[in-house]
Amino acid sequence: MKRHLAALLMMTAGLGLVGADAAPNDVDSHIAAAQKAAGTDFAGTMSRLCIQPANGADAEASARNARGAAPRPRVIPPRAEWYAEPAQVFDNLYWVGTKVHSAWAIKTSAGLIIVDTLYNYAVEPEIVDGLKKLNLDPASIKYVIITHGHGDHDEGAKLLQDRYGAKVVMGAPDWDLVAKATTMAGGIPKKDISVAADQKLTLGDETVSIITTPGHTPGTLSVIFPVKDHGKTLTVAYNGGTAFNFPREPARFDIYINSQKKFQKAVAAAGATILMTNHSEFDQAYVRGRFARKPGEDSPFVIGAAKVQNYFTVASECAEALKLKIKGS
Repeated sequence: MKRHLAALLMMTAGLGLVGADAAPNDVDSHIAAAQKAAGTDFAGTMSRLCIQPANGADAEASARNARGAAPRPRVIPPRAEWYAEPAQVFDNLYWVGTKVHSAWAIKTSAGLIIVDTLYNYAVEPEIVDGLKKLNLDPASIKYVIITHGHGDHDEGAKLLQDRYGAKVVMGAPDWDLVAKATTMAGGIPKKDISVAADQKLTLGDETVSIITTPGHTPGTLSVIFPVKDHGKTLTVAYNGGTAFNFPREPARFDIYINSQKKFQKAVAAAGATILMTNHSEFDQAYVRGRFARKPGEDSPFVIGAAKVQNYFTVASECAEALKLKIKGS
C-alpha cells in the first residue's frame, strides 16, 4: 500500500499537481489537502478521484449516467474474475459481494436488510447462495436498500423483490432514473419505498439512518448503522456513491461536495469508526473480509473516527480540485 501511495504521489507531481517546483494555486492546495487526508489508508480513493485529465473532462460521463441511453452490448466477465466467497465480518453483518462490488446483509431480530444488490449475474451466486452458506435464510430478507441506481448495485433488486417479497428502498430521483430505463438486466423492480429526505428504517432491533447524499447520482443514499463486534456496539458509515462518473458541471460538483460534507458531519455525530462503500477499491472490503483475527484483536474494518473523517475529506477536496479545473478550461 505504501508503494502504491508513493507511485501516486509521483504521478500527481508529474501532472503538475504537487511538488516543490509547482506554482501554488487553488487546485494544488485542494490536491495537497486530499493527499494529507488519504495517507496510506485511502490511496485507491485518492487515485480514482484526484488523478484526472488536465481539464477535468470525461466524454463518457453523461452516457454512463443516463440509463435511457442506447444500451451497450452486455459482456459478463468470467466467474473467476469476480466471484468471492461470503464472509461474516461482525456479529450481525455479513459481506455477500464480489471481488469488485460490495453487498451487505444486516441481521436483525426480525429478518435481514440487504444493502446493494450487485449486477444481475452476481445476485444469485453471491447474495442468495452466499446467505445460505452463512446459514442465513434469503426468505427472511425484508428490505433492500439501493444506494444508487447504477447496474452494479441495483440489478439484483428485482430478483430479491419477486422471489422473497423484499421491499426495495431507493432515492426518489433514482427511482425516476430506473423508470426511464429502456433496458435493465434482471428487470426493473416495482416502486416500493422512495426516499426524498433523511429518514430512519427500523427492522426488529436494528435501526438504519438513511441520509440523502446526491451527487454521484441525483438520488444517492448513504447509511449509518450499528454493528456488534463480540457484543461491543460499533457504528458503520456507508458512503453510497464515491466516484465522479457524472456530467462534468461545476454545479454538479457543488452538489457532490455539499453531500460529502453533510454526511461527514452526520458520521462524526454518530461516532462512526468503520468506513464502508460499495466498491472495494475505496474501502478494501474484499481484502479486509478475509483477514484472520487473533483473539482480542480489533476487526480490520475498524479504522477509527479520525480516519473515517479523512475519507470524506479526500472525496470533497478532490471534487473541489476538479471543479476548479473545469472552470479554468
